Amino acid sequence: MQNIHFSHLKESKTIKSFGLLPDGNEAFCFTLTNSNGIELSVLNYGATIQSLKIPISNTTKIDVVLGFETAEEYANSFHLPSAPYLGAIVGRYAGRINNATFVLNKKEIHLTKNHNQHHLHGGNSGFSSALWEVKLITKNSITLQYISNENEENYPGKLTTQVCYSLSENNELKVEMLATSTQDTIINLTQHSYFNLDGQSENVLQQQLSIASSEILETTSENIPTGNLLSLNQHEFDFSSSKPCPNSIDTTFVVNPNSKPNATLISRKNNLKMSVYTNQPSIHVYVGGNCFNTIKGKEGANYHTISGICFETQNFPDAPNHKHFPNSILKKGKEYNHKTTFAFELL
Repeated sequence: MQNIHFSHLKESKTIKSFGLLPDGNEAFCFTLTNSNGIELSVLNYGATIQSLKIPISNTTKIDVVLGFETAEEYANSFHLPSAPYLGAIVGRYAGRINNATFVLNKKEIHLTKNHNQHHLHGGNSGFSSALWEVKLITKNSITLQYISNENEENYPGKLTTQVCYSLSENNELKVEMLATSTQDTIINLTQHSYFNLDGQSENVLQQQLSIASSEILETTSENIPTGNLLSLNQHEFDFSSSKPCPNSIDTTFVVNPNSKPNATLISRKNNLKMSVYTNQPSIHVYVGGNCFNTIKGKEGANYHTISGICFETQNFPDAPNHKHFPNSILKKGKEYNHKTTFAFELL
């Protein structure tokens, strides 16, 4: 594909400057639309979903994802006590890797330790804080690319990743991620948007959550998988039937591939439903968004511990260290393919 040169278009309706990053690079915001009035804004910084506006009446749209108003605020959010990764693509490996270590092809690999003694969400300089290259843009889709060089955060192989965001005429936000590597490596990408169907200044506790899953991953006190799966039968996190969002959850649900959708979220306030579909083996569900009264969110919102809910479709955390977990190895020359759809409808 040809690279898109957009600096001269930065003040157009669909492409605009989003401000300077601390390193002096300029970030850009790209707005996509469908014929039903949905608007999706994506940044080349972190391949981040900055806003997703859904019409709920002839005169009103609701922005259903958390985010910031400037590139500098996104960059500064990675220095909060716990970075929220608002709307970003997470990689090379989403979730935790125990002791930041795994074995690949009989060689022990030591990744960056950025979460106590563990590796989290790709390390200190993962995909979420990288400046991605725009490869293709149309009215309703955008494709961005990031090349992660060999030994970045100590990962083997040069990894080329593309993410395509598209809006369908059926009011679906489709996310497709493709990747290839020059060497055998591990990979686990996810889209880390926080959803709130009630709006920017609300909490998610009144929204109804359902998840088509009968098992979750058992974890240690540091949220590292033990290797065991726990039944959700009579468990507080059994969301096989819709019930209110919990005020604290940071849990990996094993996807039932025969049940569609894989998860749903419903706002009775706005009569809006979001359904999640994925080809990944799990959905890590997390309620949060806390910005520690340090950075304001959109519309002047103070994001706190129950401001949004993430549906991190992905492989299992720490899969490289558990042979019975789904395979996380991307072989040289093979292609990684990750598809997730967020579908919206008015009730």
